[in-house]
Amino acid sequence: MSAATLLLLALAALCAGFALLYLVARRLDNYGLVDIAWSYAFGALAAFYALGGPGWPVRRALLAALAVVWSLRLGTHLAIRVIGHHPTEDGRYVQLRKNWAANFVSKMFWFFQMQAASVVLLAVAFLLPSLNPSPVLHPLEYAGAALWLLALCGEALADAQLAAFKKNPANKGQVCAVGLWRYSRHPNYFFEWLIWVAFFVFALASPWGWLAIVGPASILYLLLRVTGIPMTEEQSLRSRGDAYRRYQKTTSAFLPWFPQTLPPAHH
Repeated sequence: MSAATLLLLALAALCAGFALLYLVARRLDNYGLVDIAWSYAFGALAAFYALGGPGWPVRRALLAALAVVWSLRLGTHLAIRVIGHHPTEDGRYVQLRKNWAANFVSKMFWFFQMQAASVVLLAVAFLLPSLNPSPVLHPLEYAGAALWLLALCGEALADAQLAAFKKNPANKGQVCAVGLWRYSRHPNYFFEWLIWVAFFVFALASPWGWLAIVGPASILYLLLRVTGIPMTEEQSLRSRGDAYRRYQKTTSAFLPWFPQTLPPAHH
């Protein structure tokens, strides 16, 4: 199939799928489901491009494998979290209910459609290599795969460390500042972004691969300015107060770095 055909089919299928998901989320009254679907959609789309693309089969299979493994891990992690919190909803969606109170139902429908469109846009990193006929892997593709492995392990470790911290009753109301969380307030977000950098590096070996910069650029913007760090930190400040303010002063927000030592408080 041509690139245009693949793109149009992907967009139509995802818009329809997310419209159905919206109806399910509305019935359950839990819109956090969209995060799970968004994560799983990338693996499905990468597999679709690998099956339908005219490029070298080895490259298509390798990239699809990287995308599917990452997508399944992230989607399943989010599914466990959302189901674990049910019937309560993720704090970000509770906030959106307040912000969009006047016409919440229609705005949330278009929010779901935007999620579908964003999957197609970001997944250009999977489409372009699937069109590449070159019968040999480029050094950039090896580098991208190696960076993907590092990022995936880092994200999985950060998630596991946070889950273990929360599971201990003694830590209730405390700030997780152990393991990777000692060096970054959001190591899971950092490694998630690094995965998109890895997909971009992989795509650079294919014609027009530079277009895949939309992935890491968009994800970085969302994490730093929109739904990632700002909303997560607002929630943490509401629930943990001064303890989290101190954590903000000592620990890097995003890039892992050595924590600062605060001078002792004067009485």
